[in-house]
Amino acid sequence: MAKLTGRVAGMALAVALAMAGSAQAAEPVKVGSKIDTEGSLLGNIILQVLEKHGVKTVNKIQLGNTQVVRGAITAGELDIYPEYTGNGAFFFHDEHDPAWKNAQAGYEKVKQRDEEKNQLIWLTPAPANNSWTIAVRGDVAQKNHLNSLQDLSAYLKNGGTFKLAASAEFIERADALPAFQQAYGFKLSQDQLLSLAGGDTAVTLKAAAQQTSGVNAAMAYGTDGPVAALGLQTLSDPKGVQPIYAPAPVIRSAVLKAYPQIGDWLKPVFASLDEKTLQQLNARIAVEGMDAKKVAADYLRQQKML
Repeated sequence: MAKLTGRVAGMALAVALAMAGSAQAAEPVKVGSKIDTEGSLLGNIILQVLEKHGVKTVNKIQLGNTQVVRGAITAGELDIYPEYTGNGAFFFHDEHDPAWKNAQAGYEKVKQRDEEKNQLIWLTPAPANNSWTIAVRGDVAQKNHLNSLQDLSAYLKNGGTFKLAASAEFIERADALPAFQQAYGFKLSQDQLLSLAGGDTAVTLKAAAQQTSGVNAAMAYGTDGPVAALGLQTLSDPKGVQPIYAPAPVIRSAVLKAYPQIGDWLKPVFASLDEKTLQQLNARIAVEGMDAKKVAADYLRQQKML
């Protein structure tokens, strides 16, 4: 009788543990993104892929800038969001490692360090580079032969008229504008800068296109769709100052253990997002005014992934 009672108790415990595991697995996944156009696009793509596979989600898309979103996931207030491999240099105060300027090496480095230090898992990245750059009005670029940041430096040293719209993050972060200024030997004064809230390049690019407050240049990203449509021209970075910023989903390891197939679900989606594709999708949001949720859904349906 004692053996039978023990066996029943053991079975009851096993059932209770299984139920607890099921309850944990059923926890909604908190999907976030940064506040910019591409963040909203990629965040919606992740959310819709998870929901297609029956995962309950909590929408925290366009939560804030890099520091806000990063703080949220490390604190467990967010479960998954799209991040950029090159930001590993910023996260780990390791800006001088040449690995960040190689797509594969940078991915492997941030993947290893984030898992070891923060229990964050980097899933398959997209074959795109969303590095920071500077875009100038087309008329200014043509008149003054501005094609690269080296050309911009010479233009500024000759007293050229210049005012840049950018986020506070771009202006202040060591690996952004300060890195460009150091490498190319120029320095923008406060009256040559218009600091705009958030990190949405759709806003900075429109400011340059519309010459808001005398602005004729803007912070931009490599995968920005609106650049050409708004009559702007990006400046090349011949010295390779910027790391490779490949977008990839980042997920808390505990959540990936609860939903181990998430990596497999998202892999073909992100593998399809090359630079040209991202530029086109971003342009639909920033130029055509389409909702990021719809752009994401249309793309996933077109690719037969939804």
